[in-house]
Amino acid sequence: MTVQELLNLFDQSCRRCVLIGDETNGVVAGLDLEGRLFTFLNGDVVSRVNPEAFLNITTAAEYLNPGGDGLWPAPEGSLFGYEYSTPDWRVPPGLSGARFWVAESASGHARIRAEIDLINSRGRGIPTAFGRDISASEDKGVLTVTVKETIEYLGKDELGPEECLLAPWSLCQFDSGPGCCVTFPIANASDVWDLYDPSTDQRTCTDGICCTRTDGQSDRYQIGLAPTVDWLEYVNPQCGLRVRRTAEPLAQGLDYIDITDRPPMDSPDDRGIRFSVYSDPSCFMEIEAAGGAPRIWRPGTSSTVTVHTIYSR
Repeated sequence: MTVQELLNLFDQSCRRCVLIGDETNGVVAGLDLEGRLFTFLNGDVVSRVNPEAFLNITTAAEYLNPGGDGLWPAPEGSLFGYEYSTPDWRVPPGLSGARFWVAESASGHARIRAEIDLINSRGRGIPTAFGRDISASEDKGVLTVTVKETIEYLGKDELGPEECLLAPWSLCQFDSGPGCCVTFPIANASDVWDLYDPSTDQRTCTDGICCTRTDGQSDRYQIGLAPTVDWLEYVNPQCGLRVRRTAEPLAQGLDYIDITDRPPMDSPDDRGIRFSVYSDPSCFMEIEAAGGAPRIWRPGTSSTVTVHTIYSR
């Protein structure tokens, strides 16, 4: 898909968007599409795009995943998760139906924001604002996209750790297929673990670098990476695409959390996750970066993580 075809899809679906960069290299942010970011290189969109999500509406019966790079609330599951306010898994309507607006815009930069009310598994309502401060710059065919991801608490009551666990979580999606994989460095075997069923047969590790296959040929799996892991890189040899993600250290007072899709009656794990890889047999995958949570949410408290994603061919 070309960037012009993507812009035409936004027009066809009557959804607003903003372009960051130029018509050759940059990002299109879907203001009426969860604030998703769609990256393009040399005029071609490299992010996953699901036209059905543009042209139809998500309901509790069916979630239409738009693709691109989304900002979600973590954790997904557990007592404090945000996909289990109803008996079955669903993306919060406050997020799937969010209307972002452009709070600031300049050449190669835009800041978008939306007010999103969340409800966790325990039925606790948490009013928030999601912010994405996006910069895109190209140099010699390499595009660097930097996004400062923020979730701000808008409520009037103080929320302690027994009531609320919340962190920003960036999920960057791509189509996958034969030969696709993700590499990342580890110092110890305990730096990587499975969030669903075992996937060790998909991984090889040599001289401190692990490679996990995301070719869509296995059952779905997701792995968590420890805070000591500094980066991860998606490689698609079919189109020559390489995408490396890293994230800046958390601010003082924030801690990495368990983002896992656990049953809503379960407590989260003590192990915090900085990065994650998701692989699906439908031939799409994600490289994810998570922020941290404060122990106590007070009115006006924010959690922010800055993620750098580097695209090259």
